[in-house]
Amino acid sequence: MNAPEPPRLDLASIALRLAAQTALWQPQVRYTPASRHYARLVAAADYEAWLLTWLPGQGTDWHDHGGSAGAFVTVRGTLTERHAWLDSSGTPTILPEERRLSTGSLRSFGTRHVHRVTNDALEPAVSVHVYAPALVAMTTYRPDGDRLIATSSQLAGQNW
Repeated sequence: MNAPEPPRLDLASIALRLAAQTALWQPQVRYTPASRHYARLVAAADYEAWLLTWLPGQGTDWHDHGGSAGAFVTVRGTLTERHAWLDSSGTPTILPEERRLSTGSLRSFGTRHVHRVTNDALEPAVSVHVYAPALVAMTTYRPDGDRLIATSSQLAGQNW
């Protein structure tokens, strides 16, 4: 007999609940010109949550979440997300559309999501992110036409 599958977390609900708790994340908000600021908000047994701050022009490289699913809420400002579709071989292809995620916007994604998030606006932005399971690995990518080529893998506690 197979063991029952563990219940799935509602990461969107967790992200929205944490985003509404301004007393939890507001004291962690810091902006640094050299790079995005991030602070862990929750380290639970089955998920983790992070606060990220974004000055205008700051953003991520193309990346995945090492098999973790996630959700994030923009709690201040506006973020822009581009994402890629994975074909049957797992090769990511950049999709042409982008999402503008203004204050209050929620974005959920599964375990195979590859994306790039930037603050293309003129004002700073803040977001709350939830991942399950906790992030232990990430792969970064570089564009090659409309395809993405893996450039590096990062492991928590080793090279990030």
